[in-house]
Amino acid sequence: MSGAMSYHAGLSAEGQVARDYQRRGFPLVRHRWRGTGGEIDLVMQDGDGFVFIEVKKSRSHARAAERVSQRQIHRLYAAASEFLATCPQGLNTPARFDVALIDGMGQIRIVENALCA
Repeated sequence: MSGAMSYHAGLSAEGQVARDYQRRGFPLVRHRWRGTGGEIDLVMQDGDGFVFIEVKKSRSHARAAERVSQRQIHRLYAAASEFLATCPQGLNTPARFDVALIDGMGQIRIVENALCA
């Protein structure tokens, strides 16, 4: 897939996941939030806290899950820390890290708290 096609496929997948979370009552706070540590695909509001979501699309959910690398997880943690530092409660703000997997048929599988240590 070309760079432009990958970019647009990623935007589409992120939009699909954002709409899924919004239907379940999670307002969208930021899309593709970028800090010095990296980028967060989606930031959703969860009460007084946030859900940081990494979106992965591939032919199957298993293949999409394999695309979440350790390096990417570290960048996500760094970016989330930077984001939370701007909140009134700072790093004490409730947060979780989800991974949204989208298969070739457009089916979404959400893995909540996927990046727990």
